[in-house]
Amino acid sequence: QVLLVESGGGLVQSGGSLRLSCETSGTILRQTAMGWYRQPPGKTRDLVAVLPRGSDPWYADSVKGRFTASKDIARNMVYLQMDSLKPDDTAVYYCNTVPPKVVGRADYWGQGTQVTVSS
Repeated sequence: QVLLVESGGGLVQSGGSLRLSCETSGTILRQTAMGWYRQPPGKTRDLVAVLPRGSDPWYADSVKGRFTASKDIARNMVYLQMDSLKPDDTAVYYCNTVPPKVVGRADYWGQGTQVTVSS
């Protein structure tokens, strides 16, 4: 069974900060790159941050300089620190492997965590 449990979302004013957490398994965390994805209302799910194995993190241009991804292998956790939040950051946020974990014939996703940024 794949363990991907996101938490930490909420409602925040523009300019505020949130820290998202993702509980996963040690096997996944040690063997694959991890990423944060987000899906705004009515739009597709996009990758916004990647934690590769052995190299620097990657960020989408839309979040570069504002979001910081990190991981704690000892705790089997992945984090996304989000600062200077904007209304355009409103979305459901998911953590997953990069590329996404496949179970059966479909990508597997956790329940995600809702982030809402008010103007």
